[in-house]
Amino acid sequence: MRIIMASRESDWRREAENSILLKSVSHWREKPERWFRGSYNRLPETVRVNPMSEEKDWVESWLSGIGANRIPWFSGPGSAWEMPFERGSAEEEVKSLMAALHETGRITRQEAVSMLPVLALDPTPGQIILDLCASPGSKTTQICEHLGDSGAVIANEVISGRVNTLVTNVQRHASRAVLVVQHDGRHMPRVPGSGFDGVLVDVPCTGSGTTRKNPDVWGKWRPSSGRSLHSLQYDLLSRAIELTKPGGRVVYSTCSLDPIENEAVVARVVAGGKVRVVPCGDSLSGVPSKPGMANWPLLNDRGELDTESESEEYLLPTKDKTISSQLNDCLRVWNDEIGGGGFFLAVLERIMEEDVSGSIDPFPSQKTFDDPESFPQPIDEKRKSELREVWGSVPTNMWSRGKSLLWSSDEIREIWGAQRTRKSGRELIPGDRWRPLKVIHLGLIAARLRKGRLDRTVSRAARRLREEISGPFVNVEENVIDDILRGKEPLRTDISSLQDTDRGSRILVGSRGYCLAVWVGNRVTPMVSQSERTVMRGVRDLSFEPKEEE
Repeated sequence: MRIIMASRESDWRREAENSILLKSVSHWREKPERWFRGSYNRLPETVRVNPMSEEKDWVESWLSGIGANRIPWFSGPGSAWEMPFERGSAEEEVKSLMAALHETGRITRQEAVSMLPVLALDPTPGQIILDLCASPGSKTTQICEHLGDSGAVIANEVISGRVNTLVTNVQRHASRAVLVVQHDGRHMPRVPGSGFDGVLVDVPCTGSGTTRKNPDVWGKWRPSSGRSLHSLQYDLLSRAIELTKPGGRVVYSTCSLDPIENEAVVARVVAGGKVRVVPCGDSLSGVPSKPGMANWPLLNDRGELDTESESEEYLLPTKDKTISSQLNDCLRVWNDEIGGGGFFLAVLERIMEEDVSGSIDPFPSQKTFDDPESFPQPIDEKRKSELREVWGSVPTNMWSRGKSLLWSSDEIREIWGAQRTRKSGRELIPGDRWRPLKVIHLGLIAARLRKGRLDRTVSRAARRLREEISGPFVNVEENVIDDILRGKEPLRTDISSLQDTDRGSRILVGSRGYCLAVWVGNRVTPMVSQSERTVMRGVRDLSFEPKEEE
């Protein structure tokens, strides 16, 4: 296998040395050979630690113990780490535990430069944020870490297959402040009506900065690819600006080095007069970077200066000095300078309210359709009564969707209840509905249903629900939980606080506060994933058992 990989890497290097991309980079910066030397070797594994996890300190200690180093410029909540091995090359126990930590939401595997846009956006608790092109969801979950359980991030993705990936990743992260929707980002509806506090626009791009993780880019990349994506990138950024409240922040980012996908897009939207480029601020002050470009050449698909074809004016460097001076406040991250992937971002501030003229007419009642049954709905009185019987009380902002009960933030509930407009604000749509949003998932999965009845409380939600409810919790000695995690299933008689009539779903609570979902019958059977067991055995220093291959 090693011989095969070495041969493949040799092929990649030859392809890279003769690539159109390398020729193009020679037009974009000095010393392209230095960039080349920093753009070839495989990336190290990098991860982000979830600050909302109660095991955060233990996770950081474990990472340090295996030789990982903190990423010094990471300034968000939690922490970010670079592993002492390449992506995907962890071995044995480290590999198993890292997989379990990721699957249970305690860490997120994420390329380091991909963390930059959220740091630049700098969301704060209570804000309503839009992640316009959200899949696979690493930036969405990073926004959630900034918000905590207050505020909301609307995570949008248009492609169905990528929506599924997005939902999987936000579910493992278990935030109450997330709302997953499916729309064409160019036509994203105005929700909330006053505009978003911030919008992240990490657009589809050619990926010319990703050579260290995607070696195929060396052979496939062409300048024409950037030109073909420019209009889509511009349309997405333009819509994001329209959806942002005055004074709000829009972050535009790509993993491309091509100025046609970067500075040309930014200059074009700034020319519209609704935004200005602002410095990235203290959150990115330690990031090795260069200013954006005010001048750039047009290249043909041989990587040479294009002197033959006619190009649209907006692809050319702007002659407006007011705009070109702002481009220097954009951020270029070159592979060789950061020791990772290449990246571009710009922070834009909304400076002009949208002109909405004329009166607002009520939306015709005959056109006000109810949301489909597949959309999350507030729980009804029957479900509330059931929860009071089982849980003792009903937390606010509970929703039902399919076989799950979901728990959201206050702000998500406000979005659902708010009136909204369409047709540039001329028609008013009543609240208490999701439309025109197409909602796929929201919040934290708190409980599962079976045959229409409450079946079990989800273990990952239990610790946070403990402040809201009392019914399902059973206090036990720590050794009981340890035995279960080791694989021993105790008899119900081993737990003295269980009543003879107690059957069904319960949450065992140890003296240190750890919650373990179980099913109580003649025996007490754990209702947690293998990954959760793997993590908790590590946290509690029990005998380690590698995760079984599925």
